[in-house]
Formats: sequence, C-alpha cells, structure tokens
Amino acid sequence: MRGDREVNEGPFRILIVGGGTAGWMSAAIMARLLPKQHYSITLIESEEIGTVGVGEATIPQIQLVNAVLGIDEDDFMRATQGTFKLGIEFVGWGIADSRYIHAFGNTGRPIGRTPFQHFWLRGRTLGELATLDSYCLNAAAAYAGKFTRGTDTRSKTLGGLVHAFHFDAGSYARFLRHYAERHGVRRLEGRITHATRDGDSGDVASVALGDGSRQAADLYLDCSGFRGLLIEEALHTGYEEWTRWLPCDRALVVQSAGGADITPYTRATAKQAGWQWRIPLQNRIGNGHVYCSGALDEDEASSVLLDGLDSAPLGDPRSLRFTTGRRKAFWNRNVVALGLAAGFMEPLESTSIHLVQSAIERILKFLPNGPIRPADVEAYNAQTIFEWERVRDFIILHYHANARPEPFWQQCAAMPVPDSLTAKIDLFRANGRIERFHEELFSEAGWLQVMVGQGIAPLGYDPFADGPSDVELREFLALLRQTVSRSVATMPAHAAFLAEHCRAA
Repeated sequence: MRGDREVNEGPFRILIVGGGTAGWMSAAIMARLLPKQHYSITLIESEEIGTVGVGEATIPQIQLVNAVLGIDEDDFMRATQGTFKLGIEFVGWGIADSRYIHAFGNTGRPIGRTPFQHFWLRGRTLGELATLDSYCLNAAAAYAGKFTRGTDTRSKTLGGLVHAFHFDAGSYARFLRHYAERHGVRRLEGRITHATRDGDSGDVASVALGDGSRQAADLYLDCSGFRGLLIEEALHTGYEEWTRWLPCDRALVVQSAGGADITPYTRATAKQAGWQWRIPLQNRIGNGHVYCSGALDEDEASSVLLDGLDSAPLGDPRSLRFTTGRRKAFWNRNVVALGLAAGFMEPLESTSIHLVQSAIERILKFLPNGPIRPADVEAYNAQTIFEWERVRDFIILHYHANARPEPFWQQCAAMPVPDSLTAKIDLFRANGRIERFHEELFSEAGWLQVMVGQGIAPLGYDPFADGPSDVELREFLALLRQTVSRSVATMPAHAAFLAEHCRAA
C-alpha cells in the first residue's frame, strides 16, 4: 500500500486506463463529485482499440447516474438512440414454449406485513389463476407496448412505472466523454505498453505509452477490458472462474434493421445451448447469441443467431470469447478494476453497466484521503464480492430451474449450485418466502417473477394470507387487476412517446 503520500503534496492523482462505458462513466461521475483542488483525473485510451460494446440494456438504478450528473433524460435518449425499458422477457427458459417477464417495479401490493405473493398463492387455491403479470403495472405496459412517465391516480397504489433504458453503448461512452471533458478530465490518446511497479511497495508506479512517455498516479482505475492490463498483467491478482455454474463462454453479436414496433423491454430467448438477446433501439435492434462452445460450434451458433432475427442483419456477426467469473480481488494495492477488467457477468439480467456504476459509488465511499489504507481496501473487496456473488446466483437460477430437453439444459438442471442460491430456492419452495440480505441488488419482486416464471412452485404460503375471507380476497385481487388494466389503457404507445419527447436524429 502507498504509505508515503502526505495530503499536502498536491492533488490526489487518479488515472483511468481505458475508455468505453466503464472508463468514461468513472471519469464523468468523479469529475462531477470530487473537488478539483484536491483531485486530478486523467483518462488514457487509444482509438486503435475497440470496445466490446454489448452493454446496451440497463436496470433502473442508472437513473441515479443521470441525476448525479444533472443530465436531461430526453437529451440523453436523443444522443444515444435510446428507448425505454420496463423489464426483460424470458422465452423458453422453463419449458420450450414458456414465456414470462421480469418486470421492474412492484407486483401487486402487500396487506400489512404480508407480501403480495402469499395472497396470490392463496388465490390460486380458490381458482384465481391470473398470472403475476396481471398484477404488475410494468409487465402489463410492456406487453401492451405502452410507456409514460409519472404516476396517475389509478396507479398510485402500485407505485407507477419504473423504467431503465436501451441505448447504443458507443454513443453513450461518447456522451459521457463530452461531459467528463467539459468538467475538467484530461484525456490522453495512446496505447499503454506496460506498467512499472514500485520496487519497495509493489504498487503500480507508472504506465508507459507507445510514444515513450510515462504517466504516474496515486490510484489507478483499470478499465482495460478482458486484458486487465494493471489488475492482472501487472499485479497478477488471479481470477475465480464460475464456468461450473455458468458454462457459456462465447457470444456472437450482430445488429439488425429497426422497425416501427419498438418494444419497451429486452427479450432473452433460450436456445439449444445458450440464449439470444434482442435489444430495440430507435435506429436498429441489437442482437446477440450467448452459447457454450463445448455444445455448439461457431457456425451452428451463427446460424441460430441469424435465424432468430426478426429483421435483416446489418453486417456479419462478431465473435467474443469470455470466461464467466471475477478477479480474486477487485481492488489490489493501488489499482481498482472496473467493467470487463473486473470480471465477466453474462448480460442476461443487464447488470454489466450497473456493476460499473456501483463500483464507482463504492470507490467514492472508500476513496483515500492520503495513503491507501488496507482496511478500506478490504471493506471495498468484501462488499463488491458479495454483490457479484448475489448477482451470479440470480443468473444461475435461470439456468438451473429449467425443464428443457436438450443435453446442455439437462446438465444445468442437474448441476449443484451455490449454497446461497440453494437456500433461496428451498425457502421459496417451502412457503413462498423470499428474503434479501444486506444490499442485494435484486428485489423480492424480481426473485418472485423469475422463480415462478421458471416453474418453481411453493408448497404453501404465509398463514397471515388466510386473514381475508374468500370474498374479500377475490375482491382484492380483482381490484388490483382492474387498476393495472385501466392505468395501462390510458398510456401512450411507447413509439409515440419516443417520437414526441426524445426522437433521435
């Protein structure tokens, strides 16, 4: 650890290695929040190095970034070809023809201390067989192709729509770059050839560029992608693989032509040895096929991808290789890894950009005021590991709880899963209960929708759900369905809302 830097030596130097979404989001947020007299921020990137660019779908927490930066949502949408996202539809993940949506926001509403799912489960014993979607404003609006901001009087009891975004990742990085540079971030163009370590402390002392120059800093943010130029090549941090639970290791990516029907949700369709995503933007559709190379070769995977498009491809598929997992330490000495340098989480639940966002928030929480202290590093790593592992469990759930016939999926159904996930499934299967611990990312409503959607059926429900009479329960459920449908009926079409408020060039 750095123990030789005094606070009065000048601004604390932060050097961001790599651009893309991870690098420029870090630069923008830090430039907005850190006092310039105490911190300097430099970002090094090379136009010669492309970005992976698959992170085009987000979850609602990204609105916090826009709020912190003071970004107008309509301006942001126009600049990034953005569309609104109300959830993720999963097709074929339970049985081959199954379909459900993991929608943002609330599903139903509790009565007293008892969560909604227990009344829904009791209702099913009375013949009330409406799906969870019927009680979720986001789900109903998504399937109706509707969108609006705000909350009307009909949907107040359900909390209103909760939205995230689809956008072009390259345009988003450029948008953040312009913001960061306007707020004082210094950008250097160049390819980093290697890093030099301090002989005494073992910290990264500087990075060397192709032109022979060197840049030194007090804290380095490694946003160099899969390469992990500092966190792995320089510091040899190590990597923890999760392929025994998440066996997919390849992705093919292609864009296809856009259309008038812009769905306000992402779609993830299970295939014979993986799954395919569909992300609608204003000007095109983003598509990708995540698959296991041990079960499918690249030519077959490409055919699956292209056959699954609903519009003409705009080029040839681009291939990506990855190993699902994480660095053994996200913060090592004076280097913090973000984005793909930190690890790879399948984009199944659109968490890639959020994990960057939460990492930045956590760096600011433990930002040194002088020397980097081991206690801060340990706390940062412990919290980040917990977050990544709980997100991992949520993604494993989709693979494990399936009833598909293909060998790939049967192996996923039979595989042992982490104890933390087993406990979650067992608790839900017993009596429909869902418990969140500490600051888990996914809500009770999210776990509920996915477990039910994947076919996990509780054996019972909370006894407090027996409080209302049969008549009262039927009236309660009917009123919720009615509230959802009436509220959605008044909303404008998603495409019409985009055209009126944030149409991109």
